[in-house]
Amino acid sequence: MKSKELINHLFESCKNGRSVCELHCLTLKTGLITNSLFLTKLNTLYAKHSTLQNARKLFDETSHPSVYLWNSLLRGYCREKQWKETIRLFNQMLSQSIGAGDRPDKFTVPIAIKACAGLWDLKTGKVIHGLVKKNDKMKSDMFVGSALIELYAKCGEMEDAFRVFEEFPEPDVVLWTSMVTGYQKNGNAKEALSFFSQMVINEGLTPDRVTLVSVISSCAQSTNLLAGKSVHGLTITMGFENDLSLGNSLLNLYAKTGSIRSARNLFAKMHEKDVISWSSMILCYVQNEEPDAALDLFEEMVKKKYEPNSVTLVSVLQACAAASNVDVGRRIHELTKQKGLELDVSVSTSLLDMYMKCSCLNEAVDIFKRMPYKDVVCWAAYISGFAQNGLAHESLGIFRNMLSDGTRPDAVTMVKVLMACAELGVLQQALCLHGYLVSSGLDDKVFVGAALIDSYSKCGSLDNSIRVFDALSEKDVVVWSSMIAGYGMNGFGREAVRMFNLMTECPGILPNHVTFLSVLSACSHTGFVEQGIKIFDEMVHKYKIEPNSEHQSVMVDLLGRRGKLNKAMEFIEKMKVKCEPHVWGALLGACRIHQNVEMAERVSKKLLRQDPNHAGYYVLLSNIYAVDKKWDSVARIRNLVKEKGLTRIPGQSWVQVKDRVYTFTAADTSRPESEYVYQLLREIEVKMKEEDQISDTDFILHGV
Repeated sequence: MKSKELINHLFESCKNGRSVCELHCLTLKTGLITNSLFLTKLNTLYAKHSTLQNARKLFDETSHPSVYLWNSLLRGYCREKQWKETIRLFNQMLSQSIGAGDRPDKFTVPIAIKACAGLWDLKTGKVIHGLVKKNDKMKSDMFVGSALIELYAKCGEMEDAFRVFEEFPEPDVVLWTSMVTGYQKNGNAKEALSFFSQMVINEGLTPDRVTLVSVISSCAQSTNLLAGKSVHGLTITMGFENDLSLGNSLLNLYAKTGSIRSARNLFAKMHEKDVISWSSMILCYVQNEEPDAALDLFEEMVKKKYEPNSVTLVSVLQACAAASNVDVGRRIHELTKQKGLELDVSVSTSLLDMYMKCSCLNEAVDIFKRMPYKDVVCWAAYISGFAQNGLAHESLGIFRNMLSDGTRPDAVTMVKVLMACAELGVLQQALCLHGYLVSSGLDDKVFVGAALIDSYSKCGSLDNSIRVFDALSEKDVVVWSSMIAGYGMNGFGREAVRMFNLMTECPGILPNHVTFLSVLSACSHTGFVEQGIKIFDEMVHKYKIEPNSEHQSVMVDLLGRRGKLNKAMEFIEKMKVKCEPHVWGALLGACRIHQNVEMAERVSKKLLRQDPNHAGYYVLLSNIYAVDKKWDSVARIRNLVKEKGLTRIPGQSWVQVKDRVYTFTAADTSRPESEYVYQLLREIEVKMKEEDQISDTDFILHGV
């Protein structure tokens, strides 16, 4: 008896592989190896502290393993995620079982079901479910039920999961939690929150930490801030305010719902933080357009000796891209090399995207070429990067390379390609891409439809834009906004306003800041001043949308184009936020149209104080002086530009001739056909003058 008690104590104190081997020898010497309980404990210790192979060897040496020994071995394989071997052993157990002592029990079955979930093997899982139904004890066991619900949920079969749940007259917290988690992971946050409400309110059950994490994730998924804050309050009431996993889930909720102040307060109050906490807060700043704060927090994280992981580095690189901070980006690049993460596909894609957004094409190309594996996200970033840097034609060539590489584009990639096509304005290319979308089954995606409408509109094919719009069975705010913008950019302001009015009558669809920008731009281009003012007032007072600098710039342009320069100035002066340079730039442009030198000088003082290195503004002011024949002022502006070393970035245009796209800039003489082109232009100019098509040459720009 004393020998058994001593060995039992040794089992409890066993902490490493060597002590397990010594204990094994002792059980052999004492003859206790034949004891089923000690044998099972020894097997468990081998799997935990030594190797699974040693545990298997002990099992294989046992002539008649008990159900406990089977469970110990199966649990070991399942813990190591060796799902296939777990299922094979389970089948072996079924075939070799003789009596109740070695037949699968209520502890065996959840292990086998978990292995099926790991393999996404719904067929085998349903076979095991069939075995469960034949055993009264098993089918009423809640751990078995929970494992079945998790299997069906992971395989996307929530109806089957619900049927399992309904078979239990009094489901416990574990079963309720399995259902809540299942709905959340299958993207049905609404149903997850409904189940949680039934659990707490109707059944009076107390949720545990796992339940609350799933519920908070559902709130984040549905961007339901009100429900999320209620659950946050519940966690505090239950005494879980210092739970790390709950804190991290709440940080994610506040990041997704744009509640940056709540996230910041929660992060400051957290007694314990891990790398997930820091990464979540950094991502919160990135997602809410505070990249500098994200970079500052990362610096603090490093100083406090927290080791960033790949998720952290991806978020920090996104912050560098948003802030156009290539210096910090390069430092993070070096850090990825030190950690051996540079060519991790998510990290390298973020590096590529950062370099592209910082206009460092050579570094981005180098990263792309060295990537051992390129997924569809990487290709999309590469395509988008070239288009963002004014190389839309090259980005379409990369798309062709992607197809040749055997990578099938997804809907997001096709949106990037359509954006590049829109930049080029080549209708034939847009038609080809539309055909590809139809053949690949991606044309029914709402956001793809919106990009296609935008692409056709920018190619000047409004009829095709309208056809795409009419063909979409589902139209969200993005689709409506794209169609409104399409009418506006093609000179159909009245239709744009009509489309906007139709949209506001659609139930469930509310215009956003992009919608208003589109319709206000349409009003500006077609001179609908009163209509534009009315729509702007609706935006602020009816829809409670705070105007940003782009809305303000469009309104100044709208008033300025119609000669209402004083009203435009009043509008700027009444703005609640600081006036951005491009808003003053819009007013300066209006001063040029209406040749108001006095106001132009007032505006330029404010404008050049804010943005003294923008060559375009100096050119604009110089043109105003030139038209008024103030040559001394023109000379002064020219000298100022030279002293500052400013140069204008020339605009670049494309023209398609047959199957080739040609690029050129203003006053371009680099092409062999230039002489013939300029000769033709001179002839056209003479012809237009003869037909009185050029009535005023005052606004021909004077280069600085």
